[in-house]
Order: sequence, then C-alpha cells, then structure tokens
Amino acid sequence: MTESSPSPAAEIQAVLRDRFSPYAFSSEPVADADLRALFESARWAASSYNEQPWRYVVARRADGAAWEGVLACLVEANQAWAKAAPVLALGIVSTRFDRNDKPNAAAEHDLGAASAQLTAEATRRGLVVHQMIGIDPERAARTFSLPDGYRALTALAIGRVAAPEDPIDAGLRERDARPRERRTLAGTVFTGGWAEPAPWLEPG
Repeated sequence: MTESSPSPAAEIQAVLRDRFSPYAFSSEPVADADLRALFESARWAASSYNEQPWRYVVARRADGAAWEGVLACLVEANQAWAKAAPVLALGIVSTRFDRNDKPNAAAEHDLGAASAQLTAEATRRGLVVHQMIGIDPERAARTFSLPDGYRALTALAIGRVAAPEDPIDAGLRERDARPRERRTLAGTVFTGGWAEPAPWLEPG
C-alpha cells in the first residue's frame, strides 16, 4: 500500500484497494512479460455483444519515435509528468459495431472496463497505471494513422512509482501523498428514489 492508501468501508481485494494513479514515475523499464500480461488482462474484459471495441497503441521508451509520438499526443500538463514513465499507451475505441455498423454507445464504457482490468493486473504485479483523458485525439489519429471509425480517447502511463532517491519534482511527490478520498457509499448507491441510500449499506 502507498502512503495515501485509503481505508475502504468494506473489505475489498487488495489490487482494488491499493490501485494508485501516481504522478511521480520511475523510469525503470517494464518487462515485456509484464506488459503482455497487462494487455492480456484487458483482452478478457466484458463488452457489449462481445465487440471488444478497444484498441491500444503502446510504446516503450526504448521504442524511440513511437514513444515520443504518444507523448506528443498528450496535453502539455500531462506531458510534464508522463515523460518519466517508461511505457505510454493510447486507448482507442471503435465507434461502430462490427455486427451491424450502428453506433456503439457502449464503446467508451467497454474501453474503460478493459483498462480497469489492465490496471488491476498492473497493481498485482507491483506496477502502476495513470489513465488520462487529456490528449489530442486529432494528433493521435494523424500520428498513428487511425482508420475511419476509430478514435483515440485516453492515454495511459505505465511503470513504477518513483523511488525516494529518484530526481522527481517535489510538487509531483506532494500530489501523490495527498489522501485518497471517495464519496461515501450512501452518497453513491440509492434505493427507491434519487439520493435515498440503500439500507444495506450500513454494516449490521
């Protein structure tokens, strides 16, 4: 667990409790076997009609131009910290169903589900993932020649949390040390009507 790890209101799996989206990344490379496992975990996510509308463009720092290309697709504020990550990826959605060419309203949801499974597997392996929406989709389409019907939606920085001795900006470390907070269950889960908390939320 990190210093900012939360105290959940119910017992949950450690990979969910300890999941963390840091800003301070180590530049230590991620093993190819770990990367394969992360994206294999994403591959087995549930999706509407089993369309699997997600695609990823993934680049390791060792890939040179490809890694620089993904970094350049991030907005400036994200580039500032993501440039330390050894692996960068773009999360891409197929906007239409293969089965009937109709718009796939679930595509973004399903990409999120795939990336969540990827993130859980990363946590299990001692890795971290920081997902971000701050990208330039048009630049991504141009840089990586995305075909019609595909749209870059998110980016992911993948790696390890920076070690105390790594030369990381103090402001990034401060952001990572902030308490991790969530809305209460009672403010999230309702029964009978809007904002009416489900009675089973409180432990018996």
